[in-house]
Amino acid sequence: MKGCIVLKSKEGADKMSRNELYNEVQEILEFQCKGCFVHNQFKKEKGRRFAHKFCISQCTIGEQLRKVGNKFVK
Repeated sequence: MKGCIVLKSKEGADKMSRNELYNEVQEILEFQCKGCFVHNQFKKEKGRRFAHKFCISQCTIGEQLRKVGNKFVK
């Protein structure tokens, strides 16, 4: 199984290649994060670090990205 990551989930074991996971992250970033009004507004008002921290810790899209990212680690 070269190039595949075996993931154990509640539904069973899923096989996703690193490329599939990467593509999933790219799709999320392209279609949901690009041009985000909230991120841009926070960046203007409170700075880049605050905006990034918000996206990681409080944004629902950031939560989706974390879930996909955790699949890379497993």
